[in-house]
Amino acid sequence: MCFTSMRSCDTERSLVQKYSVSDFLAVLNQTLEFAYPIVEVEGEVASFKINQGKYVFFDLKDASGTLPCFMTVWQLRQPIEDGMKVVVQGTPKVTPWGKFSLTVQTVRPSGEGSLKKSFELLKVKLEKEGLFRDERKRSLPTTPQRVAVISSTQAAGYADFVKIINERWGGLDIEVAHTQVQGESAPDQMIRAIRYFNMRDELADVLVLIRGGGSADDLSAFNDEQLVREIAASRIPTLVGVGHEVDIVLADMVADVRAATPSNAAQLLVPDRREIINSVQQRVRAMAQSAERAIDTLQRENSMALNRMIELTTQQIDDQLGSVAQMRATLQAYDPRGVLERGYALVRGALRPNGIIEIETQAVIAKAEVRDVQQKQ
Repeated sequence: MCFTSMRSCDTERSLVQKYSVSDFLAVLNQTLEFAYPIVEVEGEVASFKINQGKYVFFDLKDASGTLPCFMTVWQLRQPIEDGMKVVVQGTPKVTPWGKFSLTVQTVRPSGEGSLKKSFELLKVKLEKEGLFRDERKRSLPTTPQRVAVISSTQAAGYADFVKIINERWGGLDIEVAHTQVQGESAPDQMIRAIRYFNMRDELADVLVLIRGGGSADDLSAFNDEQLVREIAASRIPTLVGVGHEVDIVLADMVADVRAATPSNAAQLLVPDRREIINSVQQRVRAMAQSAERAIDTLQRENSMALNRMIELTTQQIDDQLGSVAQMRATLQAYDPRGVLERGYALVRGALRPNGIIEIETQAVIAKAEVRDVQQKQ
């Protein structure tokens, strides 16, 4: 009831704007959108559920308040469950049914415990799908020529990787996609880079994802479900080196080859030319020594074979000389000149009466006429 003058009461009523329910909700949402276009809220997850496999509902709670939240399943990049502490980013809205809620765009676990829990939930899920099986993993080429790298080119890990590559091998064709490697936008940037390299007409020999060490929250981008699935689906063999040796992320586990650090990724990617040179030199020396031993063995074997051949040839010559001497003695024994020397004579011609014969002695040859021929009794 207005206790002032009638005219002042009419003025006050004229200043109060009248809305329909729908218009008021629209104005309220416009006001919220103007005042809070996007907010981040941290709290504990409660009443988490997924409807129809498409929509996610949960409450965000603290000691004295509860905030209803809504999002779609595809926006949930890391698993969450009741009791986990998370940071959500979204827009406050009032639904047509008058219920206030936060329309969530991203959720990320907050705190070491929640990060670990989210990691384990997604790990179990992907393990059941077989994404970590050794049978599906490919080996890397021994000496790749074309290498695709996804990293922040401003990071120390990338600098270490390039330095070691150049020291160990060098001369590679390296193409780098500069992306963020931590923070909200990092997974999507890395996903786009993977797709870019996989859509090229000429694929790289290896796809490398690297970043240096950091806290669990810094490395959480490499536990993003969509990023992990994109690495698993890569047409190019993958090498992932993230954090320090003790750090394990899901991107490591799904990669074809895991490196403990970016520096280790460079060591796994290419051989050390100095080691190869030393190895080749050792093999050459070993081959030379082996060749020398083989030559020495052949020389000994050839010398022995030659000696055996000489002995055999000598024996054959001796045998032939003996045969010749024997034949010479036989010939000498049957040589008519020997008979003549012993006082005998050789008679040539027809032994018939009145026949002419030739008589040869050691000293003379005479011709004679045959007067008579008689048979011996």
